[in-house]
Amino acid sequence: MALLDQAGIAYELYEHEAVFTVEQAHAAGIPHPELGAKNLFLRDDKHRAYYLVCLPDEKDVSLREVQERLGSRRLSFASDKDLRSMLGLVPGSVTPLGALNDVEHRVEVVIDQELVDAGHVTVHPCDNTATILLATADLIALLREHGRTVRVVDL
Repeated sequence: MALLDQAGIAYELYEHEAVFTVEQAHAAGIPHPELGAKNLFLRDDKHRAYYLVCLPDEKDVSLREVQERLGSRRLSFASDKDLRSMLGLVPGSVTPLGALNDVEHRVEVVIDQELVDAGHVTVHPCDNTATILLATADLIALLREHGRTVRVVDL
């Protein structure tokens, strides 16, 4: 949050009970459910490429489809251990903002084109007891400004 303030990025903060799934987020009554995002932390079969994929929370995409769109080797979910060590996050709090914790710059952030087209997105601020609404373009700019690789893909 301090980083967003420092960068002059406008956002709205919504505090709520801890949510671990899209269904729980909807049940918690978090504002702007139509702008909600789910995040998948993925790795290739050689543990060489890691992706944090951010897409609309109601969108269903297979790992095979993501793999094809990214031109990646076979993908699977990364481990909780990798999530903690690379992004400093725990399951249920995955967010593209977590890429800012990736000191080795190993994780590529992938944002679905629909989230860009929507103009705004809601994501956790690295804690699943809060949600922030911000412009998708601001999120992408912040990540890139801090040296993170961000790819916008039509998933």
